[in-house]
Formats: sequence, C-alpha cells, structure tokens
Amino acid sequence: MTVRHRDRVPPLVWDAALPILLLLNVVTAYPAQELPVAAALTAALALPLLWRRRAPLAVFGAVAAAAFVQWLMDVQLPADIALLVALYTAAAHTDRRGTLLAGAVVEGGAVLACLRWAPDGAFLTPFVALSATVVAAAVLGVNVRTSRAYLAAVQERAERLALHQEQQARLAVAEERARITREMHDIVTHNLSVMVALTDAAVYAQHRSPDRATTAMLQISETGRQALTDMRRSLGVLRTGERDAERHPPPGIAQLEALADQMGAAGLPTRLEVRGNHTHVPATAQLTVYRLVQEALTNTLKHTPAGTRATVLVECSAQAVGVDVTDSGPRPGRPAAAPPGHGIPGMRERAAAYGGTLQAGPLPGGGWGVRTRFLLNGGGAAAA
Repeated sequence: MTVRHRDRVPPLVWDAALPILLLLNVVTAYPAQELPVAAALTAALALPLLWRRRAPLAVFGAVAAAAFVQWLMDVQLPADIALLVALYTAAAHTDRRGTLLAGAVVEGGAVLACLRWAPDGAFLTPFVALSATVVAAAVLGVNVRTSRAYLAAVQERAERLALHQEQQARLAVAEERARITREMHDIVTHNLSVMVALTDAAVYAQHRSPDRATTAMLQISETGRQALTDMRRSLGVLRTGERDAERHPPPGIAQLEALADQMGAAGLPTRLEVRGNHTHVPATAQLTVYRLVQEALTNTLKHTPAGTRATVLVECSAQAVGVDVTDSGPRPGRPAAAPPGHGIPGMRERAAAYGGTLQAGPLPGGGWGVRTRFLLNGGGAAAA
C-alpha cells in the first residue's frame, strides 16, 4: 500500500521535500544577522536537487560548486546533506566512471571539511565517519542502478518470451491450417473423383440397366455423406458425443477394405493385402496410411483409362509401416503449361512427418507406383 501511494505522488514533489525542509530549518534556526548568507547558501545547495533526475551530473556539479563556496566562506550548514543526495543520484543514473568521479569529488570535500572544521587532534574520527557516509551514498546509488538494469533485463526477457510464445502459437496455427488443407485436399479430391465416376456409370446404365443406375446413385449419395462427415471432422465442427462422430471414427488401416470396395464400384478394381498386425499402430499413423492410399488410388482413378487395376500392399511391423500402391494403367502425358498438382507433395509431407520418404513414378514393367516406408518411433528418414 505504501509503494502504491508513493507511486501516485509525482517525483517532483518528493524532490522538493528536502529543499523545503532545509530552507525552513535555516529560517527557524539561524539568527537574523546570519540568515541571508545561510539562506543563500542553502538555496544554492538544495534547489538544484529539483532537477536531479533530469540532469544528474549537472546537478551534482552545481551542488559541489555551492559546497566549495560554502567552504571558502567558512559556513557550516545542515544543507551539506544535499551533496550526498546528489552523489546518490549520480551513482544511480550514470555509469561507473561518473560514479567514481562524483565519489572522488565528495571525498575531497570531506577531506577539506575535516581539515577546517574538525577539532584539534580529532581529524581521523570525523574523516572516517564522513568517508563511510560517502561510500554508503555511492553504494546505495549503484545498487539502485543495478536493480533498475536487472528489472529492465527481466522485462525485456519477458517481452521476448511473450513474442516467442506468440510466434510459436502462430506457427502452430499455420501447421494446423496446413494439416486441415491436406485433409481437405484428400477428402474432396477422392470423393469428387469417385462421385464423378459413379455419375458417369449411372448415366451410361440408366437405360440399359436401371437397377445398376439406381445402385450407382445410392453409392453417390453415400459417398457424399461420407465426404461431409470427414470434412466436418477435419474442421473440428463435430461436438463431443454426436452420433456421427461415434458412427464414423477416424479412418485407418481397418477401413482400407471399404476404400478398396468403393474404388472398385467407381471403376477401379483394387486388390488389398495387409501384412502383419496393425492394431499396435497409433491412430495418427493409421490415418496417414489411409490418406496415402486414398490419394494414390484417387490419382489412379483420375489419370488412367478404363480397365486399369490397382494393388495396395500394407506391411506392418513393430517399428515401421510400409505402403506400396501400384496400378497397371499408363498415365497420359501432362501438357507443358499445366500446373503441378498437390497430391504427391502432400503425400511426401505426410510420410516425412514419420521420418519416411516417398517415391512416386512409372514402373519398369508399366503402370505407376507409389512406395513409402515410415518409422513409428519418429526416427530418422527411411528409404522408400
């Protein structure tokens, strides 16, 4: 409470308190014949303290000059305490050189004062006392300066820490946006490709085989619902406890069979083989496997002619997961002006998150292949 009330008072008020007290002391304690000289010297010693915070060294020089004039006039005044206040201020607001210079000046003044006003044979005792007072004022000022510098460093460090935390938060937001972007790309690209293929099949079969057309349309509807569910989940819109979230858990290796069936219905016969036990694979890694296979099959569906077949091989071990997606169809050449897609770079990013690398390209015997192997322990990169 005392600190709070002190901070509410302007610094000039505190600086004016000592000069006012010293002038009042002179007015009440000195006789009329000595009052003009004593008051003038007291004012010269005390009034510069009003500006001690703005110009510490200049104020110290003015007070020291007034003290020297006082010594020359052989007048002793209580206002000599202003010299210690000026020394404290100089030590608190200047560097080491300024503090040493001011301390040497005051110490010289202490020697002169003891030589003139000390009783006969008693020089040492008042000199030691005055020297101790000078050292105490200087040390107090240095401590205040050191504390102020320490607090400034702590505040700067806190500001840097806050800035670092803000940057980390922005990076986390950017990473989350990139993750959502990859999820949206995989979900939208895959499901739209499947829906377009099913729509073409339904249009082709609507007159020759209405039953097949109806089945294709129902599959289109189911694919659309699944796409909406996946998009809502990826965007974090579903609330905890919603029935959709319980009915459609995040896709993983167990859902690859349904994905293969879906691709087969869309016109891309897909054979799936899962080797090893995948139950120990973390859910995030299983989602990565699912998205890699989904993206690879979607690219095959989009860029290969009818009659192409695809094969998916997933190998699970205690330390790693391997994914191999191949197809038998040729890829049409891309025009030179066509922009590159985002599917393969996105798959590489997913594999790199688990220390793996991804290879995608034509196979020696024809067709296209996507191969990757990533580590479950987050180790270094593994060759695809």
